[in-house]
Amino acid sequence: MTAFPEVSKIRYEGPQSKNPLAFRWYDENEVVEGKTMKEHFRFSVVYWHTFRGTGADPFGPGTMCRPWEDGTDSVENAKNRVRAAFEFIDKLGAPFYAFHDRDVAPEGKTLAETNKNLDEIVKVLKEEQERTGIKLLWATANLFSNPRFMHGASTSCNADAFAFAAAQVKKALEVTKELGGVNYVFWGGREGYQNLFNTDLKRELDHMGRFMHLAVDYAKKIGFTGQFLIEPKPKEPTKHQYDSDAAACINFLRAYDLMDHFKLNIETNHATLAGHTMMHELDYAGHQGALGSIDANTGDMLLGWDTDQFPTNYYLTAEVMLILLKYGGLTPGGVNFDAKVRRESFEPSDLFHAHVGGMDAFARGLKIAAAIRADGELAQFVKDRYSSWDSGIGAEIELGKADFAALEAYMLGKGDIAPNLSGRQEMLENLINRYF
Repeated sequence: MTAFPEVSKIRYEGPQSKNPLAFRWYDENEVVEGKTMKEHFRFSVVYWHTFRGTGADPFGPGTMCRPWEDGTDSVENAKNRVRAAFEFIDKLGAPFYAFHDRDVAPEGKTLAETNKNLDEIVKVLKEEQERTGIKLLWATANLFSNPRFMHGASTSCNADAFAFAAAQVKKALEVTKELGGVNYVFWGGREGYQNLFNTDLKRELDHMGRFMHLAVDYAKKIGFTGQFLIEPKPKEPTKHQYDSDAAACINFLRAYDLMDHFKLNIETNHATLAGHTMMHELDYAGHQGALGSIDANTGDMLLGWDTDQFPTNYYLTAEVMLILLKYGGLTPGGVNFDAKVRRESFEPSDLFHAHVGGMDAFARGLKIAAAIRADGELAQFVKDRYSSWDSGIGAEIELGKADFAALEAYMLGKGDIAPNLSGRQEMLENLINRYF
């Protein structure tokens, strides 16, 4: 049986196409700046929103029509879901997927039963990977949904919760290695606090650092060579999460001597929740050598929470691609669609419309970013703006040859600074608009 009988393989038809289930911009074989689009993006479909999302919200139950589901949380239904998922990903033409352990397999009454259920599903995942050639971009453990993690996992005040989380990550790492996953992600869903009156913040951070080292040690033990990633988010479900943004994550990694083992998985909607743009978060991670992968989505300007909508804004994707091209792209990470169709888009075909739009938006953003870089006007403006640092006193400061006394003498002799020049923000915004 087929889960999507009404949808054929999605093809590239070009910018003039009016077929809603065809790519207008994403041609996986088109070469841009020396790489094909397929290589640039390494598109990935997420298991949780795409195949486990129900459309439920705080005001009502799920709305999604998913004919392949039988309404149970059985292992057999989980196997059927895997086959439906790979049919979707294969028809879409995405080369990767990603999952949480609890997305793909039902939790049992004990850890042993849960692990057995996961092993059963891994067999089917491996079969489908071999049948389609689709690969695992990354996996992770869900350490936030079960009530045992109400106070956190690695940062819990309950040592048993820490121990259970460790056992769960151990198994998830083994599964990721077995399936050939090229990354492993940590998202601290409840690693934070609601109230500092009842929180030993230092102790919790120390425990989280210890947990990450245990993961690194076990990965070495089993020969898992994939990239570890941390995904920043400032809040939700906790009031404050310890992985609040790229800067906080990098500070944590440095403080606990983990920089050699981790990079960041940056998400658009998390960046905006932190009061940043995606461009800012990517640039910060990139210049620190910590840019690993991205979760592609967007929020809603009128809603203050993590809505995880599909990206369709060319300005957003062009900004993202300008930074990714600047730092050489994403490897071994990719562009992972951590996005969900909205509650009202409940039919199975809506999953295709959403992903096609997101993939096209990134392809258009790539072409715009490449054109901006090829023309060089923006880069030249930035270079000229900082030209005072390329020689004279600026070069001496950057080379560490000028101390405060020397700088004082320089300014006493000069009297005042050279005139500032305009930042030309409006001109540059107009310049960028030319490419759209």
